[in-house]
Amino acid sequence: MSRQKAQQSRIALRRRHNALRPMLNSLDLEGRPEDTRVVVAMSGGVDSSTTAALLKAEGYDVVGITLQLYDHGAATHRKGACCAGQDIHDARDVAAKLGIPHYVLDYEDRFRESVIDNFADSYALGETPVPCIECNRSVKFRDLLKTARELGAHALATGHYVASRRIGDGSRALVCAADADRDQSYFLFATTREQLDFLRFPLGDMTKPQTRELARRFGLAVADKHDSQDICFVPTGRYTDIITRLRPNAMDPGDIVDLEGRVLGRHNGIANFTVGQRRGLGIASGSPLFVVRLDAAHRRVVVGPRDALKMHRISLRDVNWIGDGDIDSAIGGGLEMFVRVRSTRSPQPAWLRGGNGQYEVELVAGEEGVSPGQACVFYDAASGQARVLGGGFIQSATAKKVGAASSRPLAEAVRG
Repeated sequence: MSRQKAQQSRIALRRRHNALRPMLNSLDLEGRPEDTRVVVAMSGGVDSSTTAALLKAEGYDVVGITLQLYDHGAATHRKGACCAGQDIHDARDVAAKLGIPHYVLDYEDRFRESVIDNFADSYALGETPVPCIECNRSVKFRDLLKTARELGAHALATGHYVASRRIGDGSRALVCAADADRDQSYFLFATTREQLDFLRFPLGDMTKPQTRELARRFGLAVADKHDSQDICFVPTGRYTDIITRLRPNAMDPGDIVDLEGRVLGRHNGIANFTVGQRRGLGIASGSPLFVVRLDAAHRRVVVGPRDALKMHRISLRDVNWIGDGDIDSAIGGGLEMFVRVRSTRSPQPAWLRGGNGQYEVELVAGEEGVSPGQACVFYDAASGQARVLGGGFIQSATAKKVGAASSRPLAEAVRG
């Protein structure tokens, strides 16, 4: 066979192969957009509204769902609240403009049990919780996802700034948003593999200004609406009001002590403090003092100098793994990775160790203000659209340093 005929034969085979392969739409799903039903979680804000408008413009069969999560008077009218009051009306108005069905589901009981009660319990234990993670894990990506399936949807889309990519085995990987300043991957580490296969994040490769500009082009009234706040359900922004009402024991007075246990003063409830806090301690000192840890069992706030804040070893609970394979096989004798211990911090080099449900992170350089209750999220890179490998909640942290030998390869890689 001549070279020209061989090439023509290969081209013909490739065309036949492509013709047999299912056609994927912009959401990486089989079928035409008009034959693909997508439920959009509409909070009433610009991000989820633009998500719905984009998918509608592309021809998808879009259904909007808004969850009523709470009704706490002042919180429902506060700028930046979500999923209550005016926000529900805004979502309904956007759906009407787009000409899509819109449903409001009463999830108040579920939200109170899974998020608000957990939030109060965490503070009573001396932790600093992240309610957005629990909301995504227990309400949006569990109950709402189930509802979307019951409605015959092929996917549930949200306005989160995060992305997912199809990988070699056909499953999906969670990756950071293109806009690093808006990346919300920290809040989604608890997403399971099964949930990732059903979820879509159309804004993952966009910036916030681009989203607002699209909203204006679509003529959405929410184009310039304020962003939601971290704790959307807290009236007037004072989280201690909820703690006082639900877990009053967290507001019992106790001692403020130094690292040796000497009493320096009194406090009016451990729920008023968080690890790393400096202001509002109410004690006089010749040098700056910071909250180093909270001892809920003895109602003690332990303070010390700034260098006492640096932690090198973190014990985790409720670890979720969405990297390749199973977590224990991936770890082996120790897995090099990058971790983020607060949503506002950059990923730092670390090692993940352990197995059989017990896991520990060793920070190469250490981190200040590592607080129980916060999340420790795993990444495969320090910047760019890094893949999220999973994460867990911080159970405790110690200052014990990482062994220099085990840390050297990753530390050198970071220095370049």
